[in-house]
Amino acid sequence: MEVNAADRILFENRRERLKALLTAEGVPALLVSYPANRFYLSGFELHDSQCNESVGWLVVIASGRDALFTDARFTDAALRLWPGEDLCIYSAGKHAMMAEFLKGRGVTSLGYDPKAVSVYDHDALREHFELAPAGGLVERLRFIKEPGEVELLRAACGLNHRIMRALPDVLQPGVTEIEAAWAIERMFREAGAEGMSFPSIVGVDRNAALPHAIPGETKITRDCLVLVDTGCRLNGYCSDQTRTFWVGREPGERFQETKRLVVNAQKAAMEVIKPGAMIAEAYHAARRVFEDAGVAELFTHSLGHGIGLETHEGPSLGPRTEGEFKPGMVVTVEPGLYDAAWGGVRWEYMVVVTEEGCKAL
Repeated sequence: MEVNAADRILFENRRERLKALLTAEGVPALLVSYPANRFYLSGFELHDSQCNESVGWLVVIASGRDALFTDARFTDAALRLWPGEDLCIYSAGKHAMMAEFLKGRGVTSLGYDPKAVSVYDHDALREHFELAPAGGLVERLRFIKEPGEVELLRAACGLNHRIMRALPDVLQPGVTEIEAAWAIERMFREAGAEGMSFPSIVGVDRNAALPHAIPGETKITRDCLVLVDTGCRLNGYCSDQTRTFWVGREPGERFQETKRLVVNAQKAAMEVIKPGAMIAEAYHAARRVFEDAGVAELFTHSLGHGIGLETHEGPSLGPRTEGEFKPGMVVTVEPGLYDAAWGGVRWEYMVVVTEEGCKAL
């Protein structure tokens, strides 16, 4: 990734906001080891190649020049966006090399995210630094999307809308779930997406009662329901939408009633979402619709989640989530009802919290 001057300033401004937070929290320097946080603050590598291998780490210093650490495979990629004097290329003895580099800048104490540092790395770093847990600091910044981020999310969501509108031609009798999932991925890639934000969920009839159904060999038939949950990654940002389709003649009464309840629950939740409203109340507003209809036990997951560089970010829209909605948050609103003996219906929007309320992207 080549970073232009505007992007460089964007990443610097994010780190400056983090530095203010570090100072307020009494954290002299923060080890950023979680890939999406590393990218958010530096533009360097959104993903690690696999879960047990790190592309590199960033250290943000509250009152000093920040440092990027990686190995020789990524030297050129790092130099495209990071000053050479602030870059450390490590090899064997990674932790000792990092320590020597940072101690030359007066860093002897590191905050770290306990959710993003392995026991092995923690023990190795502890030989060189004083360590203190300091999780969730970058995520506080990522909760609120910048206007540019909202527009990137809007574009990803817009591509999702295009694919969803085309799905009735894909979801035809005789097509298997896995064939439909592959067709969806191909459509996204051909339309310009750089990848999927998660493997598409395609569930026919009873399989739709599995909120995270894995597409299999079950075939779409005439007069059946098909739940599709899919999303793409476009310019680094994710989309996530669910629709439940009826294939065949006029849908049955149960499908129509279930969909009506789900859509009404979604509307009730969206009426709650506005600056200052408690996040948990959006969940409860949706659930009350189901409680009034006597089907609340079929609503088995949270109402939604934040979305951005990752498909699932904070905040979670659950019944016990603390905090309130703030302008710039982008979240999904996706109530659903699931009956293992029949199937399931879910309906999902991505919405941005505005100054007055919320708006579907």
